[in-house]
Amino acid sequence: MQSAEPVRKYAEVAIPQQEHPVRQATTSDAAAVAELLDAFNREFDAPSPGTDVLTARLRLLIGGDHLVALLTGEPAVGVAVLTFRPDVWHEGPAAVLDELYVRPGLRGRRFGHALLEEACRLARERGADILAIDVDGEDTDTRRFYEAHGFANTEPGAAEPMFYYYRDLV
Repeated sequence: MQSAEPVRKYAEVAIPQQEHPVRQATTSDAAAVAELLDAFNREFDAPSPGTDVLTARLRLLIGGDHLVALLTGEPAVGVAVLTFRPDVWHEGPAAVLDELYVRPGLRGRRFGHALLEEACRLARERGADILAIDVDGEDTDTRRFYEAHGFANTEPGAAEPMFYYYRDLV
């Protein structure tokens, strides 16, 4: 018996389009987004200013034009955060997927896939030519996830991978 849901081909497998609906967060979702981002950092022993500080920041940022938070699940079990900025190399904005997180017990159930697909769709809709993602080199599972979704760490025609550099300014 065939499903009545529309399907999209991905990696030669038919996938229901709305397997895990994704919605754009509003300022009233700031606390839910903050809780997921805080959990993400704590899971990987990364510093976090805490949910109160994140909630206050997100209320300002979500209401603006340069940051979009996406949520999936009810209650929310996954989050993606995208930022957009002007870019001299492209007509549209530069789009960066700053964060993508799904609660540990729910990974492998395509919540991350749904968030990433919506992030790509939204970036295209806003006129971005590429979606950039920074991934730690030793995080092989995450690298494998993005590569399975068509992302690469080499530019077309280049043999060497790209690197991300940063410097603490505080």
